[in-house]
Amino acid sequence: MKLVAGNSNRALAESIADYLNLGLAKCLVRRFADQEIFVEILENVRGEDVFAIQSTSYPVNDNLMELLIIIDALRRASARRITAVIPYFGYARQDRKPGPRTPISAKLVANLITRAGADRVLTLDLHAGQIQGFFDIPTDNLYSVPAISRDIRDHADIRNAMVVSPDVGGVVRARALAKRIDAPLAIVDKRRERPGDSEVMNIIGEIGGKDCILFDDIVDSAGTICNAANALVAHGARSVRAYSTHGVLSDGAVARVAASDLSELVITDSIHPTDEVRQADKIRVMPIGALIGEAIARTAEEKSVSSLFD
Repeated sequence: MKLVAGNSNRALAESIADYLNLGLAKCLVRRFADQEIFVEILENVRGEDVFAIQSTSYPVNDNLMELLIIIDALRRASARRITAVIPYFGYARQDRKPGPRTPISAKLVANLITRAGADRVLTLDLHAGQIQGFFDIPTDNLYSVPAISRDIRDHADIRNAMVVSPDVGGVVRARALAKRIDAPLAIVDKRRERPGDSEVMNIIGEIGGKDCILFDDIVDSAGTICNAANALVAHGARSVRAYSTHGVLSDGAVARVAASDLSELVITDSIHPTDEVRQADKIRVMPIGALIGEAIARTAEEKSVSSLFD
């Protein structure tokens, strides 16, 4: 098999390659003066099982186009099978119609990846599990919970821990983590007045004196996580730390985390962290390359991927 990487998260692609004891295939991805993307695969991939690694994170549209063009180049170079490895799947939050005359962009992106020539998709912690059904090709959705539970055991005292979902929609995800570390579960009930803004309304669960662990799949503006942390402390929590698979951390998020009652925010490197994120005192980046690398190895060897999470 061969690994091909786009420009969105080169460091993660290299860590995956190191885990697999492989080098990244030589691939030229550059832009013309008008910012059109050009891709050239610089080695033979005919008949190969190729994994194209690219997170569709900021700048989302540029990175998505890179992925599509890489897939097309591999298809035209007669690769035997092309797997799109998308650690962070952009547009995943647009998985339904929130109102009349609005798109389901996650389905559109799935169609684009399929039509470009991908034979299967490998991704991590989709925002909504039903997005797997948007693809007409095999799709493996990896889960970060096993890696996060190990990190919690290494860095926290789980004897007094309580896992907290920052909203009602994330209860299933938080319950899976609570089960892994044998901790009780609480829920933050909030009302979102407008996109990117949230107001905490109530805490469901007895969190007094507990070391709370907030868990969410995506932290973007960090408003939800920070408001939840502040509310938990106000209701008597002894400490609050947060885990999130995808650290989007858009403008102002790092400062918001720094000013909050969070003791720590832990994110994976599914999205390449900015310098601001790497230098933040309260933010720690947890590597996820080994998990993705093992899933790639099992896919190439036609072994079970789901058994990774048993």
